[in-house]
Amino acid sequence: MTDRQELARFLRGQREKLVPADVGLPGEPSRRTLGLRREEVAELAHMSVDYYARLEQARAPRPSPRVLDALTGVFRLDPAERSHLFRLAGTQLTPLAAPVRTVRPHVEALLERIPDTAAIVTDATYDVIAWNPLADAVLGGDLDTRPNLARRRFLGRPLESSGAEESAHILVSRLRRAADRYPYDPGLARLLAELRAGSEEFTQIWETDPVHAPGHRSKTLIHPEAGRLRVSCDVLTVPHDDQQVVFMTADPGTSSARALRQLAAAGREFSAR
Repeated sequence: MTDRQELARFLRGQREKLVPADVGLPGEPSRRTLGLRREEVAELAHMSVDYYARLEQARAPRPSPRVLDALTGVFRLDPAERSHLFRLAGTQLTPLAAPVRTVRPHVEALLERIPDTAAIVTDATYDVIAWNPLADAVLGGDLDTRPNLARRRFLGRPLESSGAEESAHILVSRLRRAADRYPYDPGLARLLAELRAGSEEFTQIWETDPVHAPGHRSKTLIHPEAGRLRVSCDVLTVPHDDQQVVFMTADPGTSSARALRQLAAAGREFSAR
């Protein structure tokens, strides 16, 4: 079997693995198609249906890196699968153009199922791309207008926190790794330029090339309404999308737990209005 035929088989296999809900499309009760339709893949990848069909029939010319990255996004391929796709296409592997900035439906649904736990999803540049009402309340109520945690930490007025210094090193460590993976992302380039120009602390930490792994950490936040909040921060990685889900909880029976419940109740009341 030729590489072109292997590419066609790989694409068909990836398409058949997905259902409409996986890519944010409405379901159809009477649907008979196994996986996504070719038309749906083509639309999501911003290419013609005829061209995508020829790819699956091993009749298309060699696809460009742009086409392959579009298909990588549609099929939610991880780095190893992306490399395999480029190899089958006979196209030189290129750096990823930009971080994934969309949230998988099942990850977003997770935030809704835990209303009494503050939870956010961050992309590789520390943009908060999804959150639940309690997380917004804990972090100041302005995630919709100030979504980037690095800008908040180094250029804004973040909540006073006992883990501020450690958080700064964690932020810089992840941003350095992002700069290596996404050298052509203009949004990341602008962010790093702003941080270098506006924060001597950021520049100094950047030069040390810190290395931190996501894990369990505890900190005390000084919240303007709830007062002192002692919270545990735990990170769930979404490696296929280079994203992290951060959960903020308090020990049961503590004043911090009671304060979080009050903030959660206030958030639910606000959402109902």
